[in-house]
Order: sequence, then structure tokens, then C-alpha cells
Amino acid sequence: MNNQKIPMIILSECVVFPGSSVYLNLYDSRSENAVSQAIGPGGKLVGVTRMPAETADDDHSKLYSVGTLLEVKQMNTPRKGHPQAVVRGVCRVMIEEVHRESDCYYCEYSEFQEIESEEDSQTILAMGSILNALQRKYAEFREDVPATVWDAIADEKDRGAYVDQLSGLLESDYTQKQKLLEEPSIDEREKRLAVYMTQEINLFIEQEKIQKKIRENIDKKQMEMYLREQIDAIHEELGDDDVGSQAAKYLHKLEKLKAPKRVKKAIREEIMRYQRFAKNPSESEMIRDYLDNLFAFPWKKKSEESLDLAYAAQVLDEDHYGLTKVKERILECLAVKAMKKDAVSPILCLVGPPGTGKTSIARSVARALGRSYVRICLGGVNDEAEIRGHRRTYVASMPGRIVKAFCQAKTNNPLVLLDEIDKIGKDYKGDPSAALLEVLDPEQNKHFSDHYMEIPINLSHAMFWCTANSLELIPLPLRDRMEIIQLSGYTDNEKFHIAKEFLWKKQKNANGLTNSQITITDKAIRMIIARYTREAGVRDLERKLILLCQKAAKSIATGEKDKVRISERNLKEYLGKEVHTIRMANKRAQVGIVRGLAWTAVGGETLEVEVGIMPGNGKLLLTGKLGDVMKESAQIALTYVRSQTAKLVKDSYYAEHDIHIHVPEGAVPKDGPSAGVTMATALYSAVTGWKVRADIAMTGEISLRGSVLAIGGLKEKMLAAKAAGIAQVFIPKDNESDLVEFSEDILEGITVTPVSSVKEIWKQSIETASGEA
Repeated sequence: MNNQKIPMIILSECVVFPGSSVYLNLYDSRSENAVSQAIGPGGKLVGVTRMPAETADDDHSKLYSVGTLLEVKQMNTPRKGHPQAVVRGVCRVMIEEVHRESDCYYCEYSEFQEIESEEDSQTILAMGSILNALQRKYAEFREDVPATVWDAIADEKDRGAYVDQLSGLLESDYTQKQKLLEEPSIDEREKRLAVYMTQEINLFIEQEKIQKKIRENIDKKQMEMYLREQIDAIHEELGDDDVGSQAAKYLHKLEKLKAPKRVKKAIREEIMRYQRFAKNPSESEMIRDYLDNLFAFPWKKKSEESLDLAYAAQVLDEDHYGLTKVKERILECLAVKAMKKDAVSPILCLVGPPGTGKTSIARSVARALGRSYVRICLGGVNDEAEIRGHRRTYVASMPGRIVKAFCQAKTNNPLVLLDEIDKIGKDYKGDPSAALLEVLDPEQNKHFSDHYMEIPINLSHAMFWCTANSLELIPLPLRDRMEIIQLSGYTDNEKFHIAKEFLWKKQKNANGLTNSQITITDKAIRMIIARYTREAGVRDLERKLILLCQKAAKSIATGEKDKVRISERNLKEYLGKEVHTIRMANKRAQVGIVRGLAWTAVGGETLEVEVGIMPGNGKLLLTGKLGDVMKESAQIALTYVRSQTAKLVKDSYYAEHDIHIHVPEGAVPKDGPSAGVTMATALYSAVTGWKVRADIAMTGEISLRGSVLAIGGLKEKMLAAKAAGIAQVFIPKDNESDLVEFSEDILEGITVTPVSSVKEIWKQSIETASGEA
């Protein structure tokens, strides 16, 4: 036994025989360290194979007891990938003990005891002849092994070395190779090797038979193709060939096709090309697909356009409640078209929250104009070829979505809606938004280039509309080509009318109910809007109405009831407990608590800003999952309050106190500058100890000089203030002009006070002993 520890490498599904060289990939650091220690003169390591999982008693790391002493011939460490080493087997060894250390595995081994041959010389010679014959036969199938290697093995005189070198070339399973390595008797080793080589030779023979059958089958198909060509030639002589008849059909369609001369010329050339490549099935099929797409495109086919403004207004009012500003802009565009037939249609982009009618109003406009309507959803599109098409050199190429949309509309002047344009992706395949620049530019889309069609296409007769939820996500060059129309969220009153006049009737008919079978009160609809939905649009509201109709249909179909009446009293029986609660205005004035107004994707929201002051060392703590902009607003507000309270508190006040600003709810992310005045007022109240009125709310960005700057989303914020029972709302002076566009029901019951400085807010909102803030 060799008591000296020697590095060991664990081999996975690999066996190295003495005298054989093997190329190893070093996948882990222990293997790499073991090989590194064995490099150099006299350096050795032991290679041992891991047992398969099913025979390792659930211990996957269990190793065979017989391994091979190895010497390292070469080691390469590439820049990328795993290190590699070339090792050569020296002799068999018995593994006595394995040591697992931090850098690599080590082992203690003993000499492998081989059994001397017990066969007579005649038997040994006969076995040698059998192996030589098997080697020659095996070499016929192993063309990957150089002839020089086979010659070197055949010249080997030592029986053991001969068997080991042949064993190293076997493609047998590694468990069979391990049995050859572990066999102590050279006689048994030769017999095992002969069996394994015979098995592999038989396998090679069977594989060759299968490959021969495959080749014969391929030859048969080639013969069939040749015969079909002969048949085609015969048909051609008789004047009755399929290709010729198909080409004639195309030429006949070409005569009736209404298209520009350049298009007809290109189609005619393609038909001639189709005839030339008739004997090439794959090429002729591609040409046929191309011709079909050229014929399908509506080059000069237009739908008759209606420019009756009264009818258009009637259709818009029938399909949509409210949206006055949007309807007016649409009618203005139609008026221009009525005055000048060849006027360029503006490219409108409707931007607003989900469910506010962006997609449906485009459908209504198409109906009012008598144009075909086609929608292209761009959400998730990240390949430029989706817009421009694939080049015809690619297999299964096809036109882009723009061309497909025109083919679907079957006219060249449809209303094309590019839906979700703000959700276009971008990756290594190109930038689809860049391809849309040509589509949405009236000066360029007269000669739109689709990679598949390869003919300039005139898109200028179509109307292109776009929809988006967020304006910021639209690339600036693309935004510059569109006229933006903002759609804000619906008011509760608008939702009520939409539900009563549109959605309820629609869902009653969809669920097979009549007016005598189901009714719903106005109060129930308003309760659904206030207590069961929280959105800018009406999609969730429609889902609730669907649920009511389905539950009523079940009650009537099962005979439980003859008719159903839904009111605010029994609404919980159908929709369950209330989902949303409105955070109403506080009942009494408090110190350090101020109600702010926020905009969210589903509408406006009120949020309280709480300020607590405690002894400390001047820290400002901000909680409530605030974003970077909101944190900066808090810093600005604190700086301004400190400058305004210098005469009200002692000089060391801020150095001796910590200030904590919290904005519930803590799990909801919040950001934006519009809470600046709210934070400043809450801080001022907490520092001075003066209470803030409970019936007020405010919004506005604050500057270091106390100026109140303009904000966005004022309509949604006003709706939230009204729902919460707020009596007075302070807004920036710069936003006063926005109030003109608000309907009377939004401002009813609320006093709106525009201010230009925070001090104006403090004078009207903070209650002091002296009556001055």
C-alpha cells in the first residue's frame, strides 16, 4: 500500500486503460487542482470512475475500487470554457482510502494484483488470432480511428497491453469497460473483450443495413421525381400541363386587376418566372405564394367614404357617452375632408388609461365614415420584420402586418388602428418603432417598402390611428408624427350613464334576458361603481354587470325565480362583500396630518401625509415606499419649512429632533412631485404644533422659495377629493386654466382655490391661536 497521498480525479462515465491516452474536460475546481499538481516530471494522479446512480446505494459519489494511475501529458486553459487535459494511463491500482479536502480529492492506493495466464500456448495463440480478426473487422466500421493507430495496436507483442489498447477504443457502455479494467485474469479479459467487440460489430452491421434501406428509399423517391418530370413533359407536348393552366389563370386575373402599371409589369414578370421554374417544386411554390399576395393586395380598390358630419356625430353619440373633446376633434378632421377631398388625414394617437374607449371609438369612426376597420395589435412586437415583412430569400417568408391588414380590409383606404403602440419592444432583430416612422409619415408612406412585396406601396389613402396607455413610453421621433389626444378617466356620473345606457342593455341581450326578467336600480349601479370597482375605465364595471346577469339567468333557468330585481339592498347577495372603501375626510383638525391628492393608472386617490417629531439628532426618516422624486420633494419641503420657522423655534430645534414623514399605505409604491405642498404643510403643522383643517386637500409641486408649481392629472384628483367629501382643494395657480374643461358635476360642492405660494395655503388651512399661520 502506498501511504503517501496522491491527487485523484473523479471520472464521470469514462474509463482510462493503461497505455491509452484520453482527452478530459475539467468541469470543477477540484479536478483542475488535481491535474495541476500532477503536471511536471514524475507527477502522477489517480483516475477513478463514479458508479452509476442505480448501483450506488443512493450515494451518487460512490466510486469503483479499481482505478488507473495517470500521467498528465498536456493541460490547456482557454479564455472561455473549461480547462482541458490529455492524460495517459500507466497501470491499474486499487483504491484503499479517499480523502476529500478543500482543494481536491486525494487517495491512498495499492498495487493491482493480476493473475497469471493458466492457458496453454495453443489456446493463447488461438485467442490472439480471434482478437486480431475482430480487430480487422472492427476497424472497417471505425473510420474515425486513423490506420496508424490500428497498425500500432496490431504490432503490440504484450498480451495485456494489446487488450488494454483495444479496450480503450471500444464504444461500449462505461460499466462494461470498468469490468474489463477490474478483471485480474488476462485470459478472462481477452474473452470479455472478444464478446464486447462481437456485440459492437453486430450493431454496426445492423446500422449499415438500416442506412442502406434509407438510401434505397431516397433513390426510389428520386426515380419517382424523374418519372413525374417525364409525365410533365408529355403533358406539355399535349398542351395540357398544370403549370401552363395555372399561369393562364394568373394572366387572366392580371387583365382584370386594378393596379398601377408598374405593379402589373412586376406581376407579369413573376408569372413568366413561375413558368420557367415549374419543374422546381420548392421554387414554384414560393412564387405562387408571392403571386397570391400580390393579387390579394387592394391596389386601387376603395370603399365609398361618407362625409356626413351629422351622421358621424350620431354614430359617435350612439356608441360612446361623454368624450366630448375627442368627438369634437374627430368631427373637425372629418369637416376638413368634406371641404377638401384630397386632404391628408391626420394621424391621431389616443392616450389614456385602459378601458376608456380608445379602441372602440376608432371602430365607431370607421363605421361613421363607411371605411373598413382593421386593428393591428403591437403589444410585445420586437421584430422589425413584423412591420416590414420578411425578405423572400427566407423559408416561409411572408408580408408584414401592415400589408396583411390591407389585404384583410380588402380596400386601400381603411381605418388602421395601431393598438398598444407604447408597448413595442426592441432587440437584436431590429426596432419596429423605427419601421413605423415610414408608415406614419404622410410624406413617406406614399412609397412604403415591404421587404416581401418588393414593390413600393401607397398607404396615403388610409387613416392611421394609434392607441397607448403611456405617452412617455412612445419614442420621440414616433410621437412627433402623431397628434396626441389625451383621454382621462371617466367620472362616476359618466360611468353611471355608460353602465345604464350602454353596458346594461348589451349584457342583458348577451345573456338572453328581457326587461321583464331582470331590472336594476340606479342606486345599485352607483354602488357598484363606488364600492366594487376602482378603475379609470369601465371594463371591471362591465364584468360586474356580466356577473349579475349570469347569476340572474341561473336563478330564472332553474326555476328559483321568475324575475330578478337588483337593488342596493340585495347587491351583496350577488357580488359579495364590498371590495373598495373610500377614505373619507377626517372628522377633526389634527397636528401634522394633511390630505394630499394623487394620480394613479386607475384614477385619482387621496393620501394622507403624516409627520411625527421626536427627540434625536436631526435625521429625516421617510417611509411609505416613496420614489426618488417624492423623497426629493420631502427634502425641499423640509428646507423651506426650516427657513419659515426660524423665528418660531429655537436655533437648535432641528439638530435636536428627528422628523419622520410617513405616507400610508406602506406597501403601495408612490412617486412624483405633486405631494410637495402637502409635505410642507404637514411639516409646518408638526413643527409649530398648530392643527390643520380636516376638510381640505391639496396638490402641487414645491420649490425652495415656496412657489407652487403645476402638476398633472388634475381631473382625476378632483374626482378623488369629491368622493372623499373634501370641502376645499388647493391647486397650483398654473393649473387654473384646466378647470375650464371640467364638467359642472366634477366641481359641484367643492371650493377650488388656486395658489401660487405655500404661504397662501397655510393662511387658509392651519388653525393658530392668533389666527395667523
